[in-house]
Amino acid sequence: MNQTTDREIWTSVLAHIREHEPDKCRQWFEQLDPVDIRDGVFRIKTLTTVHKDYLNSQCQSIFDDALRAVTGRLVSARFLQQDEPDTLPTNKQAHAFIEPRPSINNRTDQLNLSSLILNPDSSFENFVMGPGNRLAHAAALAIAQNPGNAYNPFFVYGDVGLGKTHLLQAICLKIIEYNTDARIRFLSCESFMTQFMESVQIGKMAEFRDHHRDVDVLVIDDIQFIANRARTQEEFFHTFNSLHQLDKQIIISCDRQPEEIPDLEERLISRFKWGLVAELDAPCYETRVAIVQKKAQLRALDLHEDVACFIAQRIDSNIRELEGAITRIQIQAMVDSAPITLDLARLALGEPAPADQAVLSIQAIIDATTAYFGVRMADLQSKRRPRSIALPRQVCMYLARKHTRHSLEEIGGYFGGRDHTTVMHAIKTIDNHLIENPDVQSAITVLERQLGRSATN
Repeated sequence: MNQTTDREIWTSVLAHIREHEPDKCRQWFEQLDPVDIRDGVFRIKTLTTVHKDYLNSQCQSIFDDALRAVTGRLVSARFLQQDEPDTLPTNKQAHAFIEPRPSINNRTDQLNLSSLILNPDSSFENFVMGPGNRLAHAAALAIAQNPGNAYNPFFVYGDVGLGKTHLLQAICLKIIEYNTDARIRFLSCESFMTQFMESVQIGKMAEFRDHHRDVDVLVIDDIQFIANRARTQEEFFHTFNSLHQLDKQIIISCDRQPEEIPDLEERLISRFKWGLVAELDAPCYETRVAIVQKKAQLRALDLHEDVACFIAQRIDSNIRELEGAITRIQIQAMVDSAPITLDLARLALGEPAPADQAVLSIQAIIDATTAYFGVRMADLQSKRRPRSIALPRQVCMYLARKHTRHSLEEIGGYFGGRDHTTVMHAIKTIDNHLIENPDVQSAITVLERQLGRSATN
């Protein structure tokens, strides 16, 4: 940029977005390269074509609003590729057919054959691996490195919010990274069905088929919506065959296994199972903590590990709810003009501190637990690991985390100076025991009842 004032404007724009659009602000915004302001347009160089398309589709309004708020003028943002001239608008489409979705077109002689926009955040680097997704992740990475030859088709399934779409987008991003000329068609099953019906109605089937079959990779998200759609199933069957015979990669996501999709033709079930069928399970506690930390990092959000552990412990359903919790906490901190602490996180997520926390101490928990299990406090603080000592120690750590405001580090300090990862492991172990082990269930129930009485006396 040529003018110091332009640089100051850019700094103020980023600050405005961080303050007013915290859930949309991303760490990589700092890596954008502002050029200048001319003729009411702020020109900004992006990192890649994918970033440019994402900014145009998802972030245009927030940058425009920030520019107008900062400058007091009617200024709009224009995003450019690194090697793109900044003199005239470009009609060049992104590689791999990743196009911005146009507005609804009511003309009957045109088809809306748009694809989904790739999110730069949905890369392999930002995908957190755990026991429940290791197989699917390994297969996806192999496909990205050798599309059409490794696991074709690739069918990944799991409940809502477990990372299926992230994994599909990661494959596409990696393929584009290896080959910028790759022709990828990424769309939802609903979009595929809508485009098919529109093409039938206006007699554009040849155009529709060329659009979806003349590609290197076809990605269909949420294929379960093809259930009970006989004509769409017929068309997709032939599209599948055409691509597979040419060794073109087919990637499909679903919320259930192929054979569990209602009224799905047997020939499609068979083809979905030709390659690899991989399941995504719900993330375990440690994986959820890592996911929360990664999501916060992407937002350039300083999130203490205690807060990440609290979110992961409170929300165990899916990744979208974890991200929603981060957003609520971030907005609460912005409204209160306060740093993100464990107490603020509790307030944001509607979980006030238990009434007994004011008087309940770790020592009280240790006293009750040692009496129940017949061990000494010195045993819990020792390095010994037999089950007769390890289990009471883990129970103490679990109860301390649940019923006090002490950090993981502070809890570990009470038990021989153990680090926070040991406390996290203890919490996960007891969580698992509470599902599978009646003896531990009974112990926790009795101890919490005793601690409740002691806390109120």
